[in-house]
Amino acid sequence: MIEQGDRVLLVGAGREFFIKAGPGTLGTDKGQLDLASIVGKESGDVITTHSGSEFTIRIPRPTDFFTHGKRSGAPMLPKDIGLVIAYTGMNHNDDVLDAGTGSGIAAIYFGGIAKSVRTYEVRPEFSTLAMKNITEAKLPNVEAVAADFLAAEGVYDVVHLDLQIQAGHVAHAFSLLRPGGYLACYTPFLEQMAMVVDAATDLFSEVHTHELIEREMTRSKRGTRPSTSVCHSGYVTIARK
Repeated sequence: MIEQGDRVLLVGAGREFFIKAGPGTLGTDKGQLDLASIVGKESGDVITTHSGSEFTIRIPRPTDFFTHGKRSGAPMLPKDIGLVIAYTGMNHNDDVLDAGTGSGIAAIYFGGIAKSVRTYEVRPEFSTLAMKNITEAKLPNVEAVAADFLAAEGVYDVVHLDLQIQAGHVAHAFSLLRPGGYLACYTPFLEQMAMVVDAATDLFSEVHTHELIEREMTRSKRGTRPSTSVCHSGYVTIARK
């Protein structure tokens, strides 16, 4: 049941709107939508503009927060977040530490899977924005902390780093992990990736690096082929304690 203040996605008439249910109206080229009428409805219900255009209500998923959530910078791509989840085996029993929160998109994906997520961001304004996104995603198991990752304490099953990683960050992550736990480091450049690998090799029992490549297929009347957009986004190094 949708409550006042909940984020919802309205889809229809070739349009998509990421809005909050509650008082007010949304003006579109397909007519006015009464946002208060969304309260009490459920995903899949239909609302109609004053001119008769229909919009279907959806409950946002992490993919929708990636597309529509407020950003403080460029978040990790869903395919890259997915690789972190897959290669660490992240699951409902895990306590996860995420650092380099940014807009909180990775933390939102992790929060839908893990038992708990604590995400560190050294820039307070970024942490505040991320917490708004996390709250709107209705994830009470995710906490945004405005502090340096090197100040983090506790014991975790997975540590994920998406920041200007130094050897000290790798060593601190090692100290926070349970035996058998995983460190995942996203790095955009080869030089930084090599530094992470060198630092992790001295500490962890297993270290593997993956280049992040994805090719979307496009289809037209002329034929089917890979998209011409850039398919490389960076590197993820996975290390096991």
